[in-house]
Amino acid sequence: MGATNTIRGVLASDGQRLDKALSDATELSRERIKALIAEGQVTLDDAPLTNGKAKARAGSHFTIDLPPAAEPEAKPQDIPLTIAYEDAHLIVVDKPAGMVVHPAAGNPDGTLVNALLYHCRGQLSGIGGVARPGIVHRIDKDTSGLLVVAKSDAAHEGLAKQFADHSLERAYYAVTNGAPIPPSGTVRGRIGRSDTNRKKMAALSDDSTRGKHAVTHYRTLERLDHAALIECRLETGRTHQVRVHMASIGHALLGDPVYGRPHARIRPVLNRLAFHRQALHAAILGFVHPVSGDRLHLTSDMPEDMRELIDEIGHLNR
Repeated sequence: MGATNTIRGVLASDGQRLDKALSDATELSRERIKALIAEGQVTLDDAPLTNGKAKARAGSHFTIDLPPAAEPEAKPQDIPLTIAYEDAHLIVVDKPAGMVVHPAAGNPDGTLVNALLYHCRGQLSGIGGVARPGIVHRIDKDTSGLLVVAKSDAAHEGLAKQFADHSLERAYYAVTNGAPIPPSGTVRGRIGRSDTNRKKMAALSDDSTRGKHAVTHYRTLERLDHAALIECRLETGRTHQVRVHMASIGHALLGDPVYGRPHARIRPVLNRLAFHRQALHAAILGFVHPVSGDRLHLTSDMPEDMRELIDEIGHLNR
């Protein structure tokens, strides 16, 4: 169990319900805010907040105490892994689509962490806590590709620093709905929780006070029939960044159940192939080894399901 995390801030809006205003200010869900109010964890202008339905006043100071989450201890499981690189300090895994990175509600086992605990015999960095040993970054359950995991605390700290200063090289292959115009470019926009669906992320304006700064560089590798194979290189690493940024310019990833719908010509192909995940693959990962100082550059071939999708789409006009 970790220490209690405290969030402090100032409300910017007048007239909203307090639970909604606090949700917008913190990116916590309204349901989470309501529960915290009921637990006595929220103060407003130094007084305990008891009524989330009251109206917010701009300039009010709030404090929210987040109790530490109880972390389930993951168990080792003999799950096959594809290893791209491994030494005494770190391991790079080529994760298949469908595998969750660490245990959480709804996914208590069968995760990458369970597999790593077995493979590494428990020798993983403890910085991430018992539920996330060695985990420095994540990729979505239904995204395939390269992910680096720390086996030592020194490696964890060094890798975390490179993620924080955006000095790693990360490139993804994606298949988009339609071909971007221009064929290469940069998408800039803050990414934060959607106003309409708290389970989704959204591209926000650069002058927004919410979300986090995000930059994605893309280039078209191959034009397909009502689709395109593109490469995305990340300056930042935000939740769902490629998916959100490409959808924001009208080219959501094929198979993405959250951020877009495919062209009518493409939908039968997705159904025929039973392709029900976002067409996204973490293909390139480059970084400085945090202990040896060597430069590592690792690549992963596009998985079979994405190759088959591209081949089927490419045949639509033939």
